[in-house]
Amino acid sequence: MKKFWFSLDDKIRYLFVGGFNFGVCYLIYSLVCLIFGDTFYQFALALAWALSSIVSFFTQRTLVFEGKGVWYKEYAKCCITWFFSYLINAGLLEFTVKYLHFNVYLAQFISNFTAAIFTYIAFKLFAFRKK
Repeated sequence: MKKFWFSLDDKIRYLFVGGFNFGVCYLIYSLVCLIFGDTFYQFALALAWALSSIVSFFTQRTLVFEGKGVWYKEYAKCCITWFFSYLINAGLLEFTVKYLHFNVYLAQFISNFTAAIFTYIAFKLFAFRKK
């Protein structure tokens, strides 16, 4: 099974693993919005991003990019990537909620999807780059 999995292109593996990570992040985001109210969508995003990034690091490192480097150095690079990805997500979320008047759930779906494209590129070229 492992041989088959890693015979798949990393973009395909990223879609599967990233889809799982998106689900974790979106679930946390949605629960926080439901508990605290839709007006706390940026707080929900920050909390979801912080919690889901831990899951994301381990799944991306082991199941997508086969990280071979020192894990804490790769984690530091992932944190840099997530910082910029978070800014993209938060900015798009704010824009789609305030100016396009989307509800916070649809806006986050769109924003997170867009940030995921940036994250894949940054992970591949920076965080988990093979030497």
